[in-house]
Amino acid sequence: MTIDSHQHFWKYSPVRDSWIDETMRVIRKDFYPQDLKPILDTNGIDGCIAVQADQSEEETEFLLTLAKENSFIKGVVGWVDLCDANVEERLAYYAQNIVFKGVRYVLQGEEDEFMLRKDFLHGISKLRQYNLTYDILVFENQLESVLKLVAQFPRQTFVIDHIAKPKIKEREIEVWSEQMTALAKFPNVYCKISGMITEANWKKWNYLDIKPYLEVVFSAFGIKRVLYGSDWPVCLLAGSYEAQRNVLETFISKFSIEDKALVMGGNAVEFYNLKE
Repeated sequence: MTIDSHQHFWKYSPVRDSWIDETMRVIRKDFYPQDLKPILDTNGIDGCIAVQADQSEEETEFLLTLAKENSFIKGVVGWVDLCDANVEERLAYYAQNIVFKGVRYVLQGEEDEFMLRKDFLHGISKLRQYNLTYDILVFENQLESVLKLVAQFPRQTFVIDHIAKPKIKEREIEVWSEQMTALAKFPNVYCKISGMITEANWKKWNYLDIKPYLEVVFSAFGIKRVLYGSDWPVCLLAGSYEAQRNVLETFISKFSIEDKALVMGGNAVEFYNLKE
């Protein structure tokens, strides 16, 4: 099964979605399953993981409703307030839904030390008992704190979104490479091959700009801990669905059929427990 492990849906709201600024006008509109399904079909993608884009339980309910209505949405990574005293109750509630696979609490806008707060760590500690994963969304300059976070939870499965947003546009790679290599030493940490073209120059990027970063990720994490993700519709800021997919497919073009299958879906099936 071929899986897009990272995409979003939303009914655009100027207030709620204020992060979509004037430079992002192309995604200042609604994006629903009926918009994505033809694109997945054209690209030979069997299903997807819908990931939260808003920090609210309303967002989680919205995505779960869409998944109920659209069978190609194989899993949902929703939002739960991991810092809340009642976090276990909320996780238990959502975990009753077989499509609810994991949680993402957006960290890229928080102070580096936020993810090491006791209340946040308490929330993370409750995920495993409900067989839930955690998506880590950070900028590359937060990776030092991420290393401290994952070191505390050797049995919790984590995945790094968007290869931790390295500065591809500026061609900076050394510090990011060192920290990603260190992160990959934790066998419970995976990495999504997603969001890369939007970290490059939106108007002038090419495959060779991104290839060095892919080399680092595959060298560090290996074949079995990388997941393909489009980051649609955010990817549209820098190119089409096909353009972002072609970057990875070019890189893995000489891989074996078996290894390609792992990268393009098999690893996502395993990570998000999609087998049932």
